[in-house]
Amino acid sequence: MIQPKFERILEELKMTLSEVSEEQVARMVEYIVKAPHIYFAGVGRSGNLIRTFAMRMMHAGLNAYVVGDTATPGAQTGDLLIVGSGSGETESLKAYVAKAKRLGLSVITITSFADSSLAQAADHVLQIPAPTPKSDKASRFTSFQPMANLYEQSFLICLDAISMEVMEALGLDSDTMFKRHANLE
Repeated sequence: MIQPKFERILEELKMTLSEVSEEQVARMVEYIVKAPHIYFAGVGRSGNLIRTFAMRMMHAGLNAYVVGDTATPGAQTGDLLIVGSGSGETESLKAYVAKAKRLGLSVITITSFADSSLAQAADHVLQIPAPTPKSDKASRFTSFQPMANLYEQSFLICLDAISMEVMEALGLDSDTMFKRHANLE
């Protein structure tokens, strides 16, 4: 039966998202609205999810780009890199962060573990305290769901809520953002 699974998933999401720091979110929004250009990077499912956030930031009228896309311009001092990694130890993202720091970018890491390598290298951290099997570190929470599902679900919902915070900060509404939605499809 699927309904009991839905209920458990929703309970886990509520528990996890209730632990996301309002202060960390507010600081992240400040970085986003002040950055001349914002670059996004993630790998696997986290990479797919961070791309959705990059799209929303583009809809908000911000200069938002995904690292590795062919139309992504070069970064400059003062720009922002946002990386998402449940474990905070993704090797390719460590290389992006190191390069970004050398170029003078600010870095935000979104992760389960505030003491991870990517979090330690960042200027700001948004912690989503959900378990992931890609880390030897223990999370405060456990999940009945497989692999890193709870982290990934929480990550997406958190990014969607942050998109709404950015909208508020910029005085935008959904109709204004929709005008920037793809229309050649």
